[in-house]
Amino acid sequence: MSLADHIKPISYLKANAAKIAAELKNDGEAYIITQNGEAAMVVQSVTEYEQTQETLAMLQLVSTGEQDIAADRTISAKEAMSKIRQNMGLKSDV
Repeated sequence: MSLADHIKPISYLKANAAKIAAELKNDGEAYIITQNGEAAMVVQSVTEYEQTQETLAMLQLVSTGEQDIAADRTISAKEAMSKIRQNMGLKSDV
């Protein structure tokens, strides 16, 4: 189904909430709900929402890592492993 098929007025959402919920479970494609002819909200499945949140979190981690590299806030893998072992109370290989 195309995105254009999933743009509906709020009255459609009110009248077909159960149908939309079932479709979201089956195909996962979000609905764009309009109010007074303008986009007002996005309705999506919980699964799709969770995946979106996980993706955003991963992108934030990548961005933070890139900022740390640019600011030279890095340590070697060997030093990182040594610190992890120390924090866990394990004998360090270094």
